[in-house]
Amino acid sequence: MPIKQFTFFRIISLILSAHLLSSCVTNKKYVYLQKDDVNVRALPKDSVVRTYDLHEYEYKIQTEDNLSVRFESLTPEEYDIFNRSTGVTPNQNMNLNVGNAIVMGELVDPQGEIMYPVIGKVKVAGLSVYEAQVLLQELADKYLESPVVKVRLINFRFTILGEAKREGTTILPNNRVSFIEALGLAGGLTDMADKRNLKLIRQIDGKTQIRYLDLLDENFIGSPEYFVHQNDILIIPALRQRPYQTYFGKNLALLISSLSLLLITVTLINTSK
Repeated sequence: MPIKQFTFFRIISLILSAHLLSSCVTNKKYVYLQKDDVNVRALPKDSVVRTYDLHEYEYKIQTEDNLSVRFESLTPEEYDIFNRSTGVTPNQNMNLNVGNAIVMGELVDPQGEIMYPVIGKVKVAGLSVYEAQVLLQELADKYLESPVVKVRLINFRFTILGEAKREGTTILPNNRVSFIEALGLAGGLTDMADKRNLKLIRQIDGKTQIRYLDLLDENFIGSPEYFVHQNDILIIPALRQRPYQTYFGKNLALLISSLSLLLITVTLINTSK
């Protein structure tokens, strides 16, 4: 083999080796919730290996929340002061789309209250959903016959941006969602997501907090950040390998073709002399 061709193949081999080494993502950067188990295959498959205590998380109603409040009773409809079927009050929000249905709810005003005829404003901000249900149940007992009150939060939302398969804001009628479930709703993370340094932006008591999450560590299950809070924003950064796979990998074939053409041209020129 001519020396120039040998040199060319050495250059190509070095380029390919550098590309493979720089773009490789190991399982330690990919697999969620890892633990330092020496031999995973040897662990028992029919018993509990570990347990974690979940931090208590009970969502507190905030201003601008949308609540689904249902009153069921034996009171005739025309005497039911909680009945909303006769009209839509300014405090009601009919624009929240959950699934394929438009949900009508009670919008909590800037003072943290919702309005009802006769009884007036009811303060619900700062209460859990179940505490608000108990409060409204006590009020309904005074005015209705054998009432049953059901309260749910219908605009619990969070946003996921960055290396997720589906970026965007998700709205759920459930206020108890873990970050693992939230990422599942976003289609999961891409192979190039940096699962060790997720950036969490959280609003608490009029302030914005910045935190970082490590989803590669199994101990995350027992951390206070395990559950999503209302209006959380999660930003998933990319691994350092991403630019290599995105740009260098795509242009590698063009680079090799260009070098091959250059070698052929130089060989032909030298042969014609």
